[in-house]
Amino acid sequence: MVTPHVLTEHVSLKDVTNVWLLAFPALFSIVNPLGASLIFAQATMGRSRQEVISLARVVAFNSFAILMISSWFGGWILNFFGITIDALRVSGGLVVASRAWVMLQEPEENEARKERQALQGGKTITSADLRDKAFFPLAMPFTVGPGSISVAIALSSGRSLGGSAPSHFFGLALAVIAISLVIAVVYSYAERVVIALGQTGARIVSRLSALILLCIGIQIFFAGIEGFIVSVATRLSTIDHF
Repeated sequence: MVTPHVLTEHVSLKDVTNVWLLAFPALFSIVNPLGASLIFAQATMGRSRQEVISLARVVAFNSFAILMISSWFGGWILNFFGITIDALRVSGGLVVASRAWVMLQEPEENEARKERQALQGGKTITSADLRDKAFFPLAMPFTVGPGSISVAIALSSGRSLGGSAPSHFFGLALAVIAISLVIAVVYSYAERVVIALGQTGARIVSRLSALILLCIGIQIFFAGIEGFIVSVATRLSTIDHF
């Protein structure tokens, strides 16, 4: 959770950039807008161009809201229950890495699951107004599901790359804004993405994204382990002084 005094700390452009370079690939990998756009195209089949663009923007905004709320308050809620930053990093890193491993091993199953979520069990959405489905199921859980929320919470769990708290906050917020813009653009041109990528191309992108996400999950995990080691070493050093 962001408190007023935190925002008064020094903001470093270098630190903001470093956090963004960590957060954006992680969010892009778990959301996988290119692969999801293939199913989004099916869900909006037969709709006018204007309807598709309008829906894409609403879904992107809803996804932005979900990710920002998760990154703002997710870690705070866990800390409320006495969970330390390092424990959150370790658990978050494990969740992210395990999720990436499943995506890497079984991309077809992941595609099938997302298709069921977006198309409501295989049936193309037939609502008179597609915006009725813009939050559920198209934004949550199709575009931004439990895995994406876990990644957002893990990324907000602390300053794994160093720097000030506001630098971390702004870097993460910019990454969320960037992935939301990507969702809006890619979903708006979903039909063209289908033509350009095809099923095979989408699966290649999914596997590459999963590999990147796996590396990021491991990095977050070891940042937590490093924090535990430093904490133990500090306590032992304090005891030696007595």
